Amino acid sequence: MSTTEQGPLLGPADIRDLAATLGVRPTKQRGQNFVIDANTVRRIVRTADVGPDDVVVEVGPGLGSLTLALLETASHVTAVEIDDVLAAALPATVEARIPRKAAAFDLVHSDAMLVRELPGPAPTALVANLPYNVAVPVLLHMLDTFPSIERTLVMVQAEVADRLAADPGSKVYGVPSVKANWYAEVKRAGAIGRNVFWPAPNVDSGLVSLVRRAEPLKTTASKREVFAVVDAAFAQRRKTLRAALAGWAGSAAAAEAALVAAGVSPQARGESLTVEEFARIAENKLPQPDTGTAASDATAASDTTAGD
Repeated sequence: MSTTEQGPLLGPADIRDLAATLGVRPTKQRGQNFVIDANTVRRIVRTADVGPDDVVVEVGPGLGSLTLALLETASHVTAVEIDDVLAAALPATVEARIPRKAAAFDLVHSDAMLVRELPGPAPTALVANLPYNVAVPVLLHMLDTFPSIERTLVMVQAEVADRLAADPGSKVYGVPSVKANWYAEVKRAGAIGRNVFWPAPNVDSGLVSLVRRAEPLKTTASKREVFAVVDAAFAQRRKTLRAALAGWAGSAAAAEAALVAAGVSPQARGESLTVEEFARIAENKLPQPDTGTAASDATAASDTTAGD
């Protein structure tokens, strides 16, 4: 460790030395950009409001920069890492840098999108520097799979951060905005410069805070049904909802009927609607004749579609 102030955390020289020892070269395929600044990871932990009682799940820990900062404060940290070499090395890094907390650390060597359970106590917080190419699907999957997660703070590409935190009416409001809002109150929580990463990315990053709704959104429609409306609305976002939802509803007339019943103008566009309004539209979909499973399978939306 290079400075007393840095403590057990990894600095630029530590990161490069560790990567060289492991033969690791950050890959664009997995969106790997390692944080090399101790002040940045401590700032992330503070912004996430991680306390000594928190059980944190981290996705994509890489070489362990943020992991170590989380372990300084949290009760327990479970890291989910897909890379074989990084997953194998991280427990040893934790043991070497912060041995008193080694027993409070678990590693899950897996694709985060395949994780359905975690070792140890249920997570109360998700804190992660998410790979840019899978940030939204991973975020939505984790929120859906682990309802015990009360608070989330993710570092993502600035453009993705803007989309996640966008309000209805914004040009960047879309599928990620609505689906994230199904689970939580979402807001931008800061900006991160390029120089705190190795290698430095070609884009800026942003922090997004998500605080889970105290009570689930009140609707008689299922999440799958609501998300199907969202996906259909933004698949043709330039069209009016009457036209964009025609395929989902079975016809333009059926779409109009559902919209009117939901109190939404058929001439509106998806970018103007709240998640509550999408839920009302889903509630008012008219039953369609059963024409087999192919049509329903085709329109069934993935819970984790990133979309527009």
